Amino acid sequence: MVKLRLKRCGRKQRVVYRIVAMDVRSRREGRDLRKVGFYDPIKNQTYLNVPAILYFLEKGAQPTETVYDILKRAEVFKEFRLN
Repeated sequence: MVKLRLKRCGRKQRVVYRIVAMDVRSRREGRDLRKVGFYDPIKNQTYLNVPAILYFLEKGAQPTETVYDILKRAEVFKEFRLN
């Protein structure tokens, strides 16, 4: 099963997260299938590769709670329902 989840990057006290598609059995810092965006909680910036996210959602990938909230704020699910 594939999940869309956050992968921690950056320095100590200056964290940045990548939003990645990963196998459920992988660790947080483990091997990802594809990078689909990033999230900076300090600056509150988000970059999303929407076509890649929609591809994984159509294939049955499940977002984690935090990624779900990020995608909901970016209104990705409106585009997902239109397709």
